[in-house]
Amino acid sequence: MAPMPIAREAALRETLRRAPTDAAAAAELADLLLASGRLAEAWDLIRPFATVPAAGVLVLTTAGDVLKASGRLDEALGLYERARTAAPTSGVAEHNLAAALGDAQRFDQATAAAERAFAKGLDAPETWLVFARAQQGRGELDRAERAYREALRRRPGYGDAVRDLAQLIWMRTGDTATASEPIDAALRGRPGNPALLSEKARLLEYAGDLAGAYALASEAARLAGRHWPLHVQSAQLASSFDPERALAHARLALETAAGAPVALVTLCQAQLAAGLAREAEATAMALRRTAPDDQHAIALLATAWRLLGDKRSQALFDYDRFVSTQTIETPAGWASLDDYLADLAAALDRRHVYRTHPLGQSVRGGSQTEQTLTLSDDPAIQAFFEAIDGPIRRHIENLGRGDDPLRRRVGDDYSLLSVWSVRLEPGGSHVNHVHPKGWLSSACYIQAPAAVERGHEGWLKLGEPGVATSPPLAPERFIRPEPGRLVLFPSYMWHGVVPFGGSERRLSVAFDVAPT
Repeated sequence: MAPMPIAREAALRETLRRAPTDAAAAAELADLLLASGRLAEAWDLIRPFATVPAAGVLVLTTAGDVLKASGRLDEALGLYERARTAAPTSGVAEHNLAAALGDAQRFDQATAAAERAFAKGLDAPETWLVFARAQQGRGELDRAERAYREALRRRPGYGDAVRDLAQLIWMRTGDTATASEPIDAALRGRPGNPALLSEKARLLEYAGDLAGAYALASEAARLAGRHWPLHVQSAQLASSFDPERALAHARLALETAAGAPVALVTLCQAQLAAGLAREAEATAMALRRTAPDDQHAIALLATAWRLLGDKRSQALFDYDRFVSTQTIETPAGWASLDDYLADLAAALDRRHVYRTHPLGQSVRGGSQTEQTLTLSDDPAIQAFFEAIDGPIRRHIENLGRGDDPLRRRVGDDYSLLSVWSVRLEPGGSHVNHVHPKGWLSSACYIQAPAAVERGHEGWLKLGEPGVATSPPLAPERFIRPEPGRLVLFPSYMWHGVVPFGGSERRLSVAFDVAPT
């Protein structure tokens, strides 16, 4: 976080001491607190000003920004809407509302708000970016691409627009050269720019060119000096083919990252790749002390223990106790589960608009829906939540309570964090991964290809680390996909999908569960 300008903070606090109702001073101080990561202080300061019925647009926008940064997006949306009402001619107020609606994946409403911002005279590249993302979320891909280009026309080299346009082109075409064009164009205007080199490295990584990705990322790190996020990227890329080089990058990152958890994660991964299991154990335990429920930290610790032959790994990856396989229920309105799955497959297929996988996700050789399915109004998709409710509750009840990282969090109820669909093409797979912010994760199969009859093709695999280890560790459990089958497991449990052949697709829905 950026450091708080101490002198300005003192001056603003003195202003508020002398004039406790000075809303402008309160908003400025709350902005400074927000910028330095002091979210609770910022909210305590701005809340009394924002709850006044006649609060102005500045206070309401600042309060919305604080709540949004705090993860309280629904409450933030109410404040942005009030700001829009307080300043009915303001394009900026419409932009802020549109951006928050986009973050909430309410893409139709975000589109309407961005269009109102344009109508009120706002023509900023940031608003074109918000509009483009909303079109992409709606599946209006041609319109989205044009809007990204409008943002770049107004600000050539605009990093967020370059990144999003490159990813959109990649997902639509699966062609690395075509997807690279926006990045290459920006690099011609800003040769050697580390952020742009890093972005191209990310594209190459997910296109399967790890060596090329590392060459660009490490060059970006060299040009940027001690910019630790670039060393994190370089370390993570190098772990699979040069553990010593990965360790060097990870240690450089940790020296300047001021304890950022991702730097510790990266060091632990490099240690596992280099065969330093005891050192990796210590790093993972340090991570768990700062974030005991971080699922990635648990997975890394279990991996270190497995390499060390420590039975505590088996206690965490207790497949018999912590993994369940059930058939979902037939929801009301359908005569049979087969009828329901056919309608659900059709509804999901309409939402799979891309040719290939997104950047930054585990999918390879397939597409993933963007909007959480909880926001869909399709009857078959909405019925899915009825179909899975009983299996989820039975799974949680059967877990029981305990003092381990999974069962100590069992509550009286549950909530769904996010719900998405993946459609794998023949040859597709998932790389092994975990869901760092989940509790329970899932795979629910809607359609399974005939290839699942051959060995483990297309099967879910559990236990094989998603990071390089020395020595390598194999999967410990395989589960065959069958239409209507729901698999539930701890979010910290490494999971992936074995590549499959043939000519048929593999369609699934996944979600994360949180205890309440």
